[in-house]
Amino acid sequence: MPLDRKSTNPARKIQTNLPDWSSLIPVLPEAGKRTPALYRELRRLIEAGDIAAGSKLPPSRDLAQRLGTSRGSVIAAFETLIAEGYAVARTGAGTFVADRVPTVRPAAPPETKSADPKMPLPGTLGVAMADARTLKIFRTLLSRHLARPGPEHFYYGDPRGGEALRQAVAAYLRQARGVRCEARSIVITTGTQQGIDLVIRTALAAGDRVMIEDPCYPSARAAFAGNGLALSGLAVDAEGADIALATPGARAVYVTPSHQFPLGVTMNMRRRLALIDWARETGGWIIEDDYDSEFRYAGPPLAAMQGMDDSGRVIYLGTFSKVLFPGLRLGYAVIPDPLLDTIMALRSRSDRNPPTLAEAALTDLLREGHFAAHLRRARRQAQAARDALVEGLSAAENLSVAVPDQGLHLVAGLPASLVDTDAVDMARTAGLGVRALSSMAVTNPPKQGLVIGFSGFAPAALQAAATRFAAAVSKY
Repeated sequence: MPLDRKSTNPARKIQTNLPDWSSLIPVLPEAGKRTPALYRELRRLIEAGDIAAGSKLPPSRDLAQRLGTSRGSVIAAFETLIAEGYAVARTGAGTFVADRVPTVRPAAPPETKSADPKMPLPGTLGVAMADARTLKIFRTLLSRHLARPGPEHFYYGDPRGGEALRQAVAAYLRQARGVRCEARSIVITTGTQQGIDLVIRTALAAGDRVMIEDPCYPSARAAFAGNGLALSGLAVDAEGADIALATPGARAVYVTPSHQFPLGVTMNMRRRLALIDWARETGGWIIEDDYDSEFRYAGPPLAAMQGMDDSGRVIYLGTFSKVLFPGLRLGYAVIPDPLLDTIMALRSRSDRNPPTLAEAALTDLLREGHFAAHLRRARRQAQAARDALVEGLSAAENLSVAVPDQGLHLVAGLPASLVDTDAVDMARTAGLGVRALSSMAVTNPPKQGLVIGFSGFAPAALQAAATRFAAAVSKY
């Protein structure tokens, strides 16, 4: 136990340059005057040099009185410091700071951040529209299931997702996209990215060669490369990706046939059939990412390629993130029978099953007609935003913009004198969020241009930012 008695040896000199211990009081509120908090504060003062090495600590009774705490708490704090080597007890003299203690610089104050998340610039890709009516309905549906929760919320369920949602998704895909599927083949995912990852880890092995569109969706490319797969670019032209340019020995191909990302073209029927023939003949897999097919502004959505396949070689992926909101984190995959059990086992040992409460609300949204009504509103909003963006960009005669009849982004061609990576900085200065088309290249020489989103932003804000950017580009 630390000794508090004054030294009986008059010849021994003891340091008395003690700090103002009352300064401890502001950092030790009532709950903090207990042993752990007092010990931590004393250790901090020692490490910071505020209590010098070799200094004598005040008597426990005196310190307890000054801090308004119990003497036992002070003694216990002293004993912890002694046990860790920060202090020593000298018989007949008291407790002293050790002669050698570690010096710790005070940590820099944390960077102050706004309590509100920073909104992305107009034009940024991957932003969904916040539809007030849909959010209100979804909140009501969530409350419905919280008020009378079913038993499925209180145990771990099917790794594919709840039966009710899988049935609703299957019905929607058959009717809206022409997909061949039943509820048993649907796997509810946390979005397309998880669907891609599950497919990679079950249908492919490290070192397998995969063909991906060139240019390609960057997150898909990252998933394939990150799992140790060898990548080959499949050139894309006005008719879509061309399987005639296939790399020998490839085990799979990743495509966005309904609306190629990022170029926005649609794969024609001849190339779709040729791709299905390739899969049938080689035993390869087609991974069809149908990421934004709901947003078509001229005629009904195009049928999915999966519905044309009678050999079971197409893995179909979709998401609710773009049509509802990314924070929902729900997507879906239509899995061929040979892969289904393996994917279920993998899903079960990774995150068990999707969130049942969100599933329940989404099921009602689909079944009760709210989703269809939301889609109609969302298409109108997206089309208005698209038109505003095009209007703003058209202020520059040296920008070429093809108005898309589908999707949530467009590609703007630049003057030859302007490199797209430089144009990204120009756009940011103008308040417009864009991506360089060249950054999405795989193996072929990169195309130049800008990929600009128009979902999730007010038309006026998009047009204003695009107009400022167009004024800057006009100087080239």
